[in-house]
Amino acid sequence: MVSKYQIAFWNLENLFDFENSPRRSDKLERTIGNYLHGWTQDRLDRKINQLGSIILQMNGGSGPDILGVCEVENEHVMNQLVQALAPLRRNYAVEHHDMSDKRGIDVGFIYDADLFVVEAQFSHFVVRRSATRDIFQVNFRTQNNRLFVLAGNHWPSRTGGKLKSAGYRAITGETLAYFHQRILEVHGQETPVLAMGDFIDEPFDQSLVEYALSTRSRMKVVKARAPRFLNLMWPLMGQGLGTLYYNNFPYVLDQFLANKNMVKQNAPIRVLPKSVEVLRFSGMVETGNYPKPIRFGGMGKPLNENGFSDHFPISVTVSEA
Repeated sequence: MVSKYQIAFWNLENLFDFENSPRRSDKLERTIGNYLHGWTQDRLDRKINQLGSIILQMNGGSGPDILGVCEVENEHVMNQLVQALAPLRRNYAVEHHDMSDKRGIDVGFIYDADLFVVEAQFSHFVVRRSATRDIFQVNFRTQNNRLFVLAGNHWPSRTGGKLKSAGYRAITGETLAYFHQRILEVHGQETPVLAMGDFIDEPFDQSLVEYALSTRSRMKVVKARAPRFLNLMWPLMGQGLGTLYYNNFPYVLDQFLANKNMVKQNAPIRVLPKSVEVLRFSGMVETGNYPKPIRFGGMGKPLNENGFSDHFPISVTVSEA
């Protein structure tokens, strides 16, 4: 019997705790406090309900089996989001780690604890003169007691320009490739690894191709001596779709990267490349010539309480024999 899991990822656009939250450190309050002026509990609740209304529609209305998220401030707001998913009647749990980002935004996972057990989690520190966002690794066990490793990413921003900031993403890509290799050395060469996240760069950029070692060629992934990833977003690149729109241009910044142990035909845990989607549900897409996501705003940006996020979520199906 084959089990199928829907894995999704979504950049939730500044899902911050409310203004003057007691869960925020004094240092972080000094850094971002002014940007949170007027960010009340009511507005946070509204944002969470908006996000939840989309997640409830994923996986044919059953909700994702695992949802990776980024731009969340803390575990508290992730647990609030889980509460908004109560109509699904699923046993969702949260894996979260406080990271090094100076703006206080983290990466985490919401997963169905009836399907997966967390064996371990690791936050891989990334630094280039100053600390940036960590890579968050979670080792899951399936119901069949198979190891399934996920790596959540939110790479350094393009602040100061793409070229000036490229070195930070190169270091992050190199860090991802290094820990991909270490996972195989520690847990065995047959370990399935799926990296996901907002990589800030696109599939063809150097940080992903040369440093993270991702490619569009399945054969190169399967036959390569050094561990490589198959970037599952390449087939969508020619369709004019984006996960984020900037200056009315689509950018595929949110991606899934699968290692060879997930793309071999006989793999026990196998990704289905043709299942990859940019999820665009009714009501979350702006009308007009540029079908970009309707953003909620905040953090100094105009608020639209009928919005969601500045990114579209993405999903992929994984099968287990």
